[in-house]
Amino acid sequence: MNTEINFAGIKMKNPVTVASGTFGYGREYNNFFDLSKLGGIITKGTSLKPRSGNKPPRVCETASGMLNSIGLQNPGVEYFAQNDLPFLKKFDTAIIVNACGSSIDEYVELCKVLNTLDIDGVELNLSCPNVKAGCMAFGNTYEGVKQVTSEVRKVLDKPLIVKLTPNVTNIAEIAKAVEDAGADGVSLINTLLGMKIDIDKKRPVLANNTGGLSGPAIKPVAVRMVYQVAQAVNIPVLGMGGIVNAEDAIEFMLAGASAISIGAGNFVDPYTSVNTVKGIEDYMKKYSIENINDIIGKVQMN
Repeated sequence: MNTEINFAGIKMKNPVTVASGTFGYGREYNNFFDLSKLGGIITKGTSLKPRSGNKPPRVCETASGMLNSIGLQNPGVEYFAQNDLPFLKKFDTAIIVNACGSSIDEYVELCKVLNTLDIDGVELNLSCPNVKAGCMAFGNTYEGVKQVTSEVRKVLDKPLIVKLTPNVTNIAEIAKAVEDAGADGVSLINTLLGMKIDIDKKRPVLANNTGGLSGPAIKPVAVRMVYQVAQAVNIPVLGMGGIVNAEDAIEFMLAGASAISIGAGNFVDPYTSVNTVKGIEDYMKKYSIENINDIIGKVQMN
């Protein structure tokens, strides 16, 4: 069996990665299993300068999922380069850095730094607040996505993946902007915007009032959007949103994802990602599939 894939120019031993923000920089999960078993690690969102994030409470459970409003807390790219990257380089897995910023200039300066590091690729997080545009997200419009992606493409030689928000009217149109701007791949979906209210206090549970919904509750929406985007663009799709086992992962790949990311599932069971790798192999044996690439986009619509 061949489980290897080439995603947007990044070689991976299998299609299983871990989603940004759910795996930190890998140190904690290394206590449970060898990180080299993963196809890739997508780091916690990393910014040009350190960020303190939002005030707590920042996480709460919901039915079949969770809400988070962390606010992209991270130590900044300089700390990452000096402390976290050397740790990650110990493992035989692709390293993709999730890059976040509050302005186009910040994205560009950050990616100039990332371009000098020994990493395999960059995932551009366009769901960050755009401070110069009234706190709207970069990823909400075709023009916004194309502009920031185009500017980053000018300074980044490494594989560029752009992560899309699902909080838009037409996600296929936004994915086309990514492709038109010269990115190598697209990842989706990021979290859905949600809210939970404490009925006794009559106040939102999260200090930031709203947060991003993730977990199994969002999977049907994510599968639908991955399918739509895979039909609309010619660049590969990294699918995520509620994946907790191999069956979920294969569903995304049949819908058109060339690789997948596991997010909230890591919090429920730290072995979710490696169990998914094994489950994909078992599926391939069951149906005598010799090459994992042969199932990508092979859903037969009614």
